[in-house]
Amino acid sequence: MPKKMFKEFKNWILLILLSLIWGSSFILMNKGMYTSNNEKIFSFEQVGALRMLIAALVLSPFAFKALKKIKDKKILSGVLIVGVSGNFIPAFLFPFAQTGLTSGFAGMLNSFTPIFTVIIGFIVFGNKLGKSQIIGMFIGTIGIFLLMYSGSQVALTGNWTHIAAILIATLLYAISVNTIKYKLSNLKAIEVSSLAFFLLLIPSIIAIFSTNTHLTLQDNPNALNGLVFIGILSILGTALAVILFNELIKNSSTVFASSVTYFIPVVAVSIGLFFKETLSFWQIGSMLIVLFGVFFINLWDSIKAKYTAIK
Repeated sequence: MPKKMFKEFKNWILLILLSLIWGSSFILMNKGMYTSNNEKIFSFEQVGALRMLIAALVLSPFAFKALKKIKDKKILSGVLIVGVSGNFIPAFLFPFAQTGLTSGFAGMLNSFTPIFTVIIGFIVFGNKLGKSQIIGMFIGTIGIFLLMYSGSQVALTGNWTHIAAILIATLLYAISVNTIKYKLSNLKAIEVSSLAFFLLLIPSIIAIFSTNTHLTLQDNPNALNGLVFIGILSILGTALAVILFNELIKNSSTVFASSVTYFIPVVAVSIGLFFKETLSFWQIGSMLIVLFGVFFINLWDSIKAKYTAIK
C-alpha cells in the first residue's frame, strides 16, 4: 500500500474509532450520574471533576518526559489552552447538559464542532474560506437552530441553557483543535495530551474537594457503580481518545479531524435508543441538515487538497 494511501486509511480508522468512543461517552456520563431507576449518584460537577482527575493521573507519567519540550511561553500557553478549552471546561459542560437532555440529542448538538472549527480558523489563523465552506456554515447554522427549536421534544427537564452548554463546549473544542494544529505542531500527540492534563492535575484535585466528591464516594451506596462508568469514560473517552484525536489532527486537516462529529450522533443516538431514549422525526431531520452542512465544509477541504496535489 502506498505511503499516502496508508496514511489516509489510518486517519479513517482513527476517525471511526473516535466516533465509537466519543459516541458512547454521552450514555456513560448519564450512567455515572444516575442509576437505572433514575436515582442520583454524582452531580454533573462531580462527574467532571472525577473525569479530569482520573484522566490526569493516567496521563501524568508521560508528562515528565515531555516537560523538556516546553521551551517557551508560546508552547506553554498553547498546551494550557488545549487543557482548559479542549478538556477541562467541556468536562463540566457536557454532564450539565445531560441533566436536561438525552444522550442522543447531546450527541447531535456536538455536530456543530466542525463549523466552529472553520470559523475560528478563519478569524484567528487567517484560513481562507471557500464557497462550499460558506454554504456549509449557512446550512449547518439553519440545522442547529432547527435542532435547538425541536429540542424540547426530547429534553428530560432541560431548556436552552443545556443546549447552550454544548454549543459553548463545541466552540471550545474548535479553539483547541486549531491551537494543536497551528501552535503545537512540533509536539507529538502523546506529549500534547499528557502535558495538557498534567497542568490540570492540581485544578482537578481542587475540583474533587470543592464539589464534595470524596463525601459522595463515602456515603452514596451507588457511588462505586457510578465510578465504574466514569472510570471507563475517563480512561477510554478522555485519556485514550484525546491522544488519538491529537494524532488525527496532526496527520490530517483540522476540518477532517473535527468531522468525527459526523458519526458521533449516529453512535450516540443508536446507544440512546437501545436504552429507550426518545427521538422524533424533527430531531433526525435537523441532524441531517447539520451533517449536510458539515459535508459541504469538508468538501472544500477535500477539493483544495486534491488541487494542491495535482499542482
